[in-house]
Amino acid sequence: MTKPSKEKRKNTYSISDLSREFDITTRAIRFYEDQGLLSPLREGQKRIYSPKDRTLLKLILRGKRLGFTLAESRVLFDMYDPDSGNMKQLEQFLAILDEKEALLDQQLHDIEVMKIELKEARQRCLDAMEEGQ
Repeated sequence: MTKPSKEKRKNTYSISDLSREFDITTRAIRFYEDQGLLSPLREGQKRIYSPKDRTLLKLILRGKRLGFTLAESRVLFDMYDPDSGNMKQLEQFLAILDEKEALLDQQLHDIEVMKIELKEARQRCLDAMEEGQ
């Protein structure tokens, strides 16, 4: 890659800057780079991240907290098109959110059923212990 000018580097970040800011390891940032989600400039071995890279990293981490896979995040990033008002991106985002919410609802139901089964098993144990005395 080309060496960024000093003017351009005013609004750039090192890997350690981003690591500290987002409280993640440099290894995680390099992983996202290897996955093609971030594309810093290079100055020898040094990575120079742009404000866009910083924003993408922030979105990757937010998506991760919401249960998004990296593939789902990539699809949304690839759909970014401000000229169109990002309607397709927003529609896809809503579809993924709906899927995540449905999955959480199912998991919540499964947990409630499991709690009932645990209480019943506990009561059976207590009843068996009482009968054994």
